[in-house]
Amino acid sequence: MTGSIERRPADAAQSRRAQRSWWDHEADGYQAEHGSFLGAARFVWGPEGLDEASAGLLGDVAGRRVLEVGAGAAQCARWLRGQGATAVAFDLSAGQLRHSRLLDVATGVAVPVVQADACALPFADGSFDLACSAYGAVPFVADVEVLHREVARVLRPGGRWVFSVTHPIRWAFPDVPGPEGLTATHGYFDRTPYVETGEDGEVTYVEHHRTLGDQVCALTAAGFRVLDVVEPEWPVENRQVWGGWSPLRGALLPGTAIYRSELALSPA
Repeated sequence: MTGSIERRPADAAQSRRAQRSWWDHEADGYQAEHGSFLGAARFVWGPEGLDEASAGLLGDVAGRRVLEVGAGAAQCARWLRGQGATAVAFDLSAGQLRHSRLLDVATGVAVPVVQADACALPFADGSFDLACSAYGAVPFVADVEVLHREVARVLRPGGRWVFSVTHPIRWAFPDVPGPEGLTATHGYFDRTPYVETGEDGEVTYVEHHRTLGDQVCALTAAGFRVLDVVEPEWPVENRQVWGGWSPLRGALLPGTAIYRSELALSPA
């Protein structure tokens, strides 16, 4: 049970322990609640419902070696394999990866998965042509610069890193889908993490806030060139409510930011 919800510091070790425990515990419920939207082999960038099949943010993936970062049940990697990519996925949570194995059986498309920490990837340098993540790993690590450097390390020169996260402007507003979620209550520039603790005082869930500028600076420091920041609009036909995402808020506030970046061909 959640003992408290607050904005407070949380270091890398606390964040790692909390994410592994929380996602292991919540994996069944998360997949049961959102599985129909996420699909078994669908690449959707966020609650707005923007599909990679139509967006093409990764480009042609046929024949490419692709790493899905913080993959959950690896729905995105499974879709990528259907497009001819050699896709591999990893996640910190064994509970989420268990659901990936269930989807392997259900779909007949097996995705190689690894349980791993995004800040210490168990892959060789230059192993992949592309890396991608749809709401996985990036907001849950305390040191995003380390994550970006690890992704850069396992990409070949010129490889692309494309990922989606909660749009940073949403951190200024309560995570509520109704009208009360339309009034800013926090400063956009307040980077203090969102932290949930159990009744015993142990940290059980952490998310880390970065502004648009923070994320761009972290990417460039890791050797990436930012190609684009995509802010999907909420489609009128999407009537779903997912946490703080809703048609009401989606009509007024961006909910997702997708960063498209490319690793430099040679050191600057």
